[in-house]
Order: sequence, then structure tokens, then C-alpha cells
Amino acid sequence: MRLAYQAMDKSGRVVNDVIEASNLLEATDMLRRSGLFVTTLNETSAQAAKQVRSARKSSGPKGKLKNVAMFTRQLSVLVSTGTPLVQSIAALEKQSKDLEWRMVVGGLRERIEGGESFAKALQAYPNQFDPIYRSLVEAGETSGQLGEMLRRLSQLSRQRMHIRNIVLGAMMYPLILIMVAVIVLGVLIGFVLPRFTDLFETLDAALPPTTQFLLLLSEFVRSYWWGLIPALFGVGFGIVYAIRSESGRRTLDVISLRIPKFGQIFRNFATARMTRLLGILLESKVSLLESLTLTREGCTNTKYKELLIEAEEVVTRGENLSSALARSEFIDPTIAEAVRCGEESGQMGSVLLNISEFMDEENEVVLKSLSSIIEPIILIVLGVLVGIVAISMFMPLFDITSSVPGGGG
Repeated sequence: MRLAYQAMDKSGRVVNDVIEASNLLEATDMLRRSGLFVTTLNETSAQAAKQVRSARKSSGPKGKLKNVAMFTRQLSVLVSTGTPLVQSIAALEKQSKDLEWRMVVGGLRERIEGGESFAKALQAYPNQFDPIYRSLVEAGETSGQLGEMLRRLSQLSRQRMHIRNIVLGAMMYPLILIMVAVIVLGVLIGFVLPRFTDLFETLDAALPPTTQFLLLLSEFVRSYWWGLIPALFGVGFGIVYAIRSESGRRTLDVISLRIPKFGQIFRNFATARMTRLLGILLESKVSLLESLTLTREGCTNTKYKELLIEAEEVVTRGENLSSALARSEFIDPTIAEAVRCGEESGQMGSVLLNISEFMDEENEVVLKSLSSIIEPIILIVLGVLVGIVAISMFMPLFDITSSVPGGGG
């Protein structure tokens, strides 16, 4: 029989897969011998097994964020209306269409039914629920305001999805234009120019430097295309590998924050994310030091991680958070001053949330404006490149025509 299972390995990583066994006991024993602790084990069809493997291969940050956001929003509504937690999670498990996500929700339900708290059950799925999520749930359970905490988490998840969609939307059209430009130039160099090469050789005409360069480029591409394509893929994989390394990631973060014009945009997005996470944690009555630690884990830019580490040290010494922010070159002085006012009034959490909301609105406007500027620039560059190719090809023909007696008239 074919069984779909969810288990944890020795490092605590969640594993979803399918196993062939004669019964549940044999499957459990096989998984245990391979070093896995089984959390759920159910009989599944061949189609369901295919879905499990497909979901495991295609699952990425975007899909996880969408599942978590929808789950949190629906759960907050059910819990706020007085529905028991286990019953709420069971209802969401039944209506989930994603098999892999349904297994995660089912695992949460089984752990809570077994006596664990919601926050404790979430710890079994660190890939889906980050430390900030788990800490806010724990704070909600402790204070008896789980519904309110889930509502805040729902807002946080939806805001992250909104920002991601804005960024992707702003980048999509320029990327399409760049792809079109590459395809058009590739067709011109690979298929159109070779036809002119034979013509120019027949006419034995003197060619301008630009025309000679394009013909040589076309000949090179047609002769060595078999090596150029693997080389391009190799360069692409090399860049990705370098970016994913610790030193490469740090270098990219530094460049992104310091690049002229665009650096300010990256700083604004990173600052908005930092203030939003920190504000939600403080408003949820999480201590400042713990909030700084959790926010650091939620930040993706290494320079902001270092800023939060310095902030932790400053707060540990008894100084104010605003003093650490004021010394950073990546934080606007007005933000540091606003945080200082929030510290004095005891409303730092709400102040940080107001800052993040204001910056999110500003970032959205800037991205839309930037997209509207980049699009015509790409079109102009594409037109110029195509024009240069066309002029370089037809200029010799014009010269030949003008040199023929009566050609000018």
C-alpha cells in the first residue's frame, strides 16, 4: 500500500514524502530505522502521491507565505467568534486543497489534541512558521488574546504579500521588455545579418566599421553558439551561487544599500520591514530585547542584522534604542527622532507601526513612479539598438546605390 507521511529528522527538519509498505506498522518501523520521527501517516492514492512529490518539489517561499497568510486570516476569524482552537484548525484542514499544506495543518491539530499548546505545536514546522509568528502566538495564548494576535499576524502576512506583489508588478513589464529586446537582437544577429553577409561579399563593397563589427559578431555567434549557451548558463549559476554564499550575500546587501538613487529605495524597504516587525512585537507586549532578537531573525539584509545586534548591545547597557538608530547611516534622522519621542511617551510600538505604514505608502508611490520611468527608457534603448543594426546593414546598400550612374537621380 502507498502511504503519505510527515516526519521530522534528527535535526528537526520536517519531511513530507510517500512510502510503500504492507501496513502502517511496517511503514512506521521503516521510517524509524531511517532516522525519522513520524508525525502523520495516511494511506494515499497514486494521484495524491504524485501531488505530494510535486508539491515538495515546487514549494517555495511564495507558496508558503500565501498558505500561512490565508490560514492565519481564517483562523483569526474562527477563534474570534468563539470557535474552539482544535475545531477551527480541523475545519481549515478539511477545506485545504494543497495536500502538503493540509498535512501541516493536520499535524498541528494532532499535536494540540495530544495536549500541546498552539505555540509548541508550531515549533514542529519551522519552515512554515518563523520565530516571530511562534512568539506572537505564544504571547497571545499567555495573555488570553489569541484571536487578537492572529489578527495582527494576518495583517503582517497580508502586508508582506502586498509588498511582494507591488515589487513583482513593478519589475514584470521591464523584464518582459528586456526579454523582447534580447530575442529581437538575437534574431537579427543570428538570422538576418547572415543574409546580408553573402550580399556584401557578392558586391565587394567597402563596409563601415559598425557593419564590419556586426558581421563579425554574427559570424562568431553562429560558429560558437554551442559554447556560448553553456557559458551563459554557467555564468548564471555562478552568480546565483555567489549570491547565496555568506560573503556574496553580504557584498550584495552592501551594494544594494549604497548604489546611487536606488540605494535609498532599498533602505526604505528594509527600514519599513524592520519597524513593522519591531512595532508589532512591542505592541504584543514582547520585551524590547526579545523583540530586537526576533526582528533580527526576520530581517533579510545583513547590514540591518548588524544594526539590530548593535541595538541589542546598546539596550543591554541601559541606553535607548533611538541612540543606536541615530548612529546608523541607514536610518533617516527623522525616524530616530520619532523613536526617541515614542520612548519618552511610552508609545514606541505604535510609533514604529505608524512609521512603517507611512514608509510603505511612500515606497509604493516610488516604485510605481520608477516603473513608469524605466519602461520608456528600455523602449528607447531597444529602439536605438535595433536602429543601429538596421542603419549598419542598409548604409552600404545606400552607398552602392549612390555610386551607380544615375542612382542618385
